[in-house]
This record gives sequence, C-alpha cells and structure tokens, in this order.
Amino acid sequence: MLAQKLAVVTGAARGLGLSVARDLAAAGCLVLMVGRNAEAIEDAARQLRESGHEALAHVADVTDASAVAALAARLRREFGRADILVNNAGVFLERRDFAVPEAASVFVVDPDLVAATYACNTLAPLRLIQAIVPLMRENDWGRIVNVSSSMGQLAAMGGSWPGYRTSKAALNALTRLTARELEDSPIKINSVCPGWCRTEMGGKEATRSVDEGAQGIVWAALLPDDGPSGGFFRDGKPIDW
Repeated sequence: MLAQKLAVVTGAARGLGLSVARDLAAAGCLVLMVGRNAEAIEDAARQLRESGHEALAHVADVTDASAVAALAARLRREFGRADILVNNAGVFLERRDFAVPEAASVFVVDPDLVAATYACNTLAPLRLIQAIVPLMRENDWGRIVNVSSSMGQLAAMGGSWPGYRTSKAALNALTRLTARELEDSPIKINSVCPGWCRTEMGGKEATRSVDEGAQGIVWAALLPDDGPSGGFFRDGKPIDW
C-alpha cells in the first residue's frame, strides 16, 4: 500500500525533517522534501536517492502563502495526490538560554518576534492543511502530523518563551479543530512531540537523538485505518494537552 503514497515533509533539509523523510522513504513512500534553501534541500534529496530511496526536492518558504499555493499546484499537476503531510518546519526565535529564562520573559519579549514565530509554527501548517487536504479528500485517504512540543502543553506550561510555547499550543488547537472537521473522513491528524532532540534547534545538550525523535512522527504518518485522530503523542503514546 505505502509504495503508492506520496509524503510531503516540510523543513526536510536537516535534523528531524531529514530523518522523517528518510524513514518514510524506507517505508516505501515517494517523499517530496520541502525546504527554504535550494542547495540544502536538493542535497538532502540527493542523499536519499543515492541510498536507493524515492525523494524529490521542492524549494519553498512555508510562511509565504504564494509558495504554499505553488506547492499545492505542483502536487496536483505532477502527482494528482498528496497522502501524507508532515508539518515539521518550525522556528524558536527567542533567546534559548535555559539557565536565564527571564531573558525570554513574557514581560520583555518582542511581540513582533512572537508574530514571526506564529507565522512559521502555526499559520504555515494552517496554510498547508488548507492547500493539501483537498487532494487527500479526492483520494479518500490522508495522514497529517503536526510536529509540536511539550513546551506547548497547557498541562505543564511554565514561564518564559511565550512565542514558542504559545505557537505550539496553538498548533495543538489547530490539530483538534482539524480533527473535528475531518471526523467523518478517512483523513487523520495528530500532534506529535518528538522530545528534546539533538538538532540545530535543540542543541547538543538534548537527551534524544534525531532518529529517536523521528520515530514517533513516522508512526503517526503511517497510522492504520483504525488509528487515532485528534490526539497528542510522544513515542506513539498519548500525552496531556
């Protein structure tokens, strides 16, 4: 079945996105890898092809509405489908000095920086869902994974980093909203927290490897027809919102 599936992975040039793209390709998917930097995303797709996988590159800034529209147009024109969407592209623009959290306090953060965080972490996934779900509906199957974070959990919400925290909490709300509107369809959507991973964003001190973090995302992307929708997961297990 999966040999015929087309997976779109954003932020796929490195880190979690690249690992997810590799794992989905290994599962038999044709992967369209999306990234902002042409050289980086072309090189990443070439790596996968040289490993015997089916992968194509697509250059797009997912915060640009016209770029998302062009991506959807390519999907329709060249493939006539999109089966899996992994909204992995994300930013953490606030100061990440966890030893000095007050440097990113809600009282001092630049609201423009918060808005820029939302543009990538929340509004870009919304645009992509709006652009790609129509293709999923036409083929009567789909899986959407919103890559979230425990920093967006209301159940464990701490202080500081309001841009990143609230953008991920809003992404989780988008997952719930979308799942409700898709509940009578075979399209499933879930949020996944990959954990604290050793990526450019997570840093070298992180406790998990990129491959470990990718596993839960891939699990949600390849859910069977009786799998869950509208949930928040880490390592395939539900976690609190």
